[in-house]
Amino acid sequence: MIYKSSIFYHIFVCNLTLMKTPSFKYTTLSEQDQELNLYLTTVGVLDVKPGTNYPPKDGHPSRYWFNTDKGRILQEYQIIYITEGYGVFQNKYKIYRISPGTMIILFPGEWHRYRPLKSTGWKSHYIGFNGDMAKLLLKHIFFTPEKPIENIGLSTEILYYFDRIFYLTINEKPGYHQICVGLLIAYISQIIAAIKYKEFEGKEIEIKIRQACFLLNERVRHDVDVVKLAEDLNMGYSYFRKMFTKYTGLPPVQYHLQLRIRKAEIMLTTTNKTIKEIAYNLGFESAFYFSRVFKDKTNLSPVEYRKLHCIEPSGK
Repeated sequence: MIYKSSIFYHIFVCNLTLMKTPSFKYTTLSEQDQELNLYLTTVGVLDVKPGTNYPPKDGHPSRYWFNTDKGRILQEYQIIYITEGYGVFQNKYKIYRISPGTMIILFPGEWHRYRPLKSTGWKSHYIGFNGDMAKLLLKHIFFTPEKPIENIGLSTEILYYFDRIFYLTINEKPGYHQICVGLLIAYISQIIAAIKYKEFEGKEIEIKIRQACFLLNERVRHDVDVVKLAEDLNMGYSYFRKMFTKYTGLPPVQYHLQLRIRKAEIMLTTTNKTIKEIAYNLGFESAFYFSRVFKDKTNLSPVEYRKLHCIEPSGK
């Protein structure tokens, strides 16, 4: 999937291309950097031309040395994005063919090796990182040590975040590392979005799921029979629920409930309606049931939420 980006993005990339900058950088980390629980270790671009030897010998630290016969084991995470060329990746589980748009995740302690085809070479964009938060972030990214490969297509949005991280790390101005950590989270989020959207792009199921989302929004003040909703969209409920959950991250019932809770939050902080009136307005069977559901989703009762977030309540 290729996104159309802003003029700023294209100017930014052109400037990076014209600048004579190193092709990689290993970060120097302070104790403060490492206390973030997510920190950058390296970033680089490797452009292997057809017919050249791989890997190049460019003075990388010994812990990153790489031999395509023996492979290697890293003690950090790396995300490698192949944007040009073809090659092969192998771990202890499987051999994978690599093509443009392939994303590779290297996990700490996992043996691996990879190389471009000599006839095509390849261009790779890689980011190394570590910290306790890294494991939590990658838990939701659909990659595992057993299956660390996914072709997500070519995305200028993903490259936009990579280029910003690369530029900031190369220039190493004060505070750059903290900014890069935030950008790394955005970079991973873009990867998650690309994988999620890939299954739906250009397919009729996306139109139906978006229609379902619209209808659930329209019916936020009422209970909704989601089985009937699936029937109205000419879908079996099991398949509808599965695809809706993949698309939105929530089953349809929970999606609709979240909409009602968000609407309740707005009413609690922008109106003087009583809790009973809000419950009735949003189609809950009683103020007691509404309060119980609201607290389950927000960890606050409606009264507590109203006191914490805005206006003086006139009702309870």
